[in-house]
Amino acid sequence: MIELFASRLHRRFGPLAAAAIIALAGGTAGRAEEVRQVLPGGQVPAQPAQLSREKAPDESEIQRFCSNIADAARDRRYALQAEELKQLQAGIDQRMKALEDKRAEYEQWLKRREVFLARAEDSVVKIYAGMKPDAAADRLAMVNAELAAAILMKLDARKAGVILNEMDQKAAATLTGIMASAARRVDPS
Repeated sequence: MIELFASRLHRRFGPLAAAAIIALAGGTAGRAEEVRQVLPGGQVPAQPAQLSREKAPDESEIQRFCSNIADAARDRRYALQAEELKQLQAGIDQRMKALEDKRAEYEQWLKRREVFLARAEDSVVKIYAGMKPDAAADRLAMVNAELAAAILMKLDARKAGVILNEMDQKAAATLTGIMASAARRVDPS
């Protein structure tokens, strides 16, 4: 029965297709081998018995390989860690420079504040403290705004309030802004 079916397949589809269909349908492998053709000038296919598997490496070869590359792997790992440390150090240096710049800026601001407060000498403050509020307001409106604010800051709060009340609104607002920024304990910027 199989031979009749094989001959029909051979005529209709060719010898290779017939052999493949018979092999898939459960025919014998020996029968499929008989039908196999080799093209002229081509290599003869290897027989299953002729194929050999490569020998798996034994444990000693694996250990030898690992011990041979251990130093190179360690050196590479150290090089990568050193590069990462260099990058981290560069980031830290950059942040330290920014911190140093900010510290210098704060020191400069503190110096300006101290100079500002030192402008108002005690004697000048006493003179304005003894003046009438309306006269003191007129005189302070004519001097430098920073100096006027420094004098008002050293005056008694009640006396400074009365003098500011007598001043022009715009001048009083300017002096109040200067006094508020100088009185702050943090950077005004």
